[in-house]
Amino acid sequence: MAFRVDDMDRKILDALQRDASLSLDEIARQVGSSKTPVWNRIRKLREAGIIRQQTVILDAEALGFEACFFVLIRTSEHEAEWQANFLKALQDRPEVLEAHRLAGDIDYILKVRVKNARAYDTFYQALISEVRVHNVTALLSMEEIKSTHHLPLIGTGSPNQG
Repeated sequence: MAFRVDDMDRKILDALQRDASLSLDEIARQVGSSKTPVWNRIRKLREAGIIRQQTVILDAEALGFEACFFVLIRTSEHEAEWQANFLKALQDRPEVLEAHRLAGDIDYILKVRVKNARAYDTFYQALISEVRVHNVTALLSMEEIKSTHHLPLIGTGSPNQG
C-alpha cells in the first residue's frame, strides 16, 4: 500500500527542507502541532522512504571547487556490461554530483564539480580510460543562477496529495 502524504506531512517536510537541523519543538511550532505527533510523522516518512537522508549543503566555491561542468555523453554502447561499467565509473568518482540517463540525442548528462579546468581534464581522462564513449561535450557553467533540492510541497497542487 502506498504511503499517503497529507497536508501536515507536507508542512513538516517543507520545514525540514528549509532547515533539517530544526528541533522537534521548533518544527511542531511551525506546523501548529506538538512534538510527539511530529516525531511520529517524521519516523513514518523515513520508514516509507520519503525522507531518504539528512545532510548539509556546502558552499562548493568557498571550498575551492570553482568549476561546474555539465557533461553530455553519447555512446554507441548499450549492452548491460557496458552500462554496469559506466555506472561503476560514475559511482567511484566523487566529482560527479548528478548523473541522468536521457531520452533524445544525448544518452547521459553529468553534473561535475571540480577545482578548475585542469581537474576536469584529469576527471575526463580517467573516465574515458575506463569506459568507451562515442562523444563527450563539456559545458562550463559560467554562473549558477538557481540551485535547490527543495520540492514545492506547499501551495502548488503537489503530487501524492492525501
